Amino acid sequence: MNKKNAVPYFGRRGLIFVLSSPSGAGKTTISRELLRLDDNLVMSVSTTTRPKRAGETEGVDYNFVDDKTFERMTAGAEFLEHAHVFGYHYGTPRAPVETALQAGTDVLFDIDWQGTQQLATDENMGVDLVSVFILPPSTEELESRLNSRARDPDEVVRERMAKASGEMSHFLEYAYIIVNEDIDQSVARVQAILDGERSRTSRQVGLHDFVQGLRGVD
Repeated sequence: MNKKNAVPYFGRRGLIFVLSSPSGAGKTTISRELLRLDDNLVMSVSTTTRPKRAGETEGVDYNFVDDKTFERMTAGAEFLEHAHVFGYHYGTPRAPVETALQAGTDVLFDIDWQGTQQLATDENMGVDLVSVFILPPSTEELESRLNSRARDPDEVVRERMAKASGEMSHFLEYAYIIVNEDIDQSVARVQAILDGERSRTSRQVGLHDFVQGLRGVD
């Protein structure tokens, strides 16, 4: 698949493209592939109090801050959404997302259902939201994927499996559902959703004038 560029007949406001799933269902892999394939999609970089892991880069994977800094940012309404997950705080800085949307760039979010709910109820951002929930084909496969990563100790895997049921109970709050049985098929389906949402009439800026010009109407 090749990267796609939109034909600039008229402008478009960017959209917020959310992928959520229980840990291990594949949203991170799908997200990376989407970013590789699509020139007009950028990743929202979250701020977190979680310690930086080996191989992670500040400002690329996350913005790493201490608890006091996170609390200050929360009090200053600097986050579009924020949540407490597995003992740490995560939040999405508002300013860079708003700048990207205004420029017509789509922003990819890898967040959980709590963050998605906050975005959906934001009076300024809710209209830009497109949400997709990624499900595993089975609980056995989900556990197998978590174990195969060999990154987390057994107790963390058990904690993630215990939390997965509660996370999946929120599937009806999402506009789209994908069962990630095959990663290539899942990426193709997510791309199709993104392309369709980009073409919505309500997202186009200058569409009316463009059509009037085609019709020869002043």
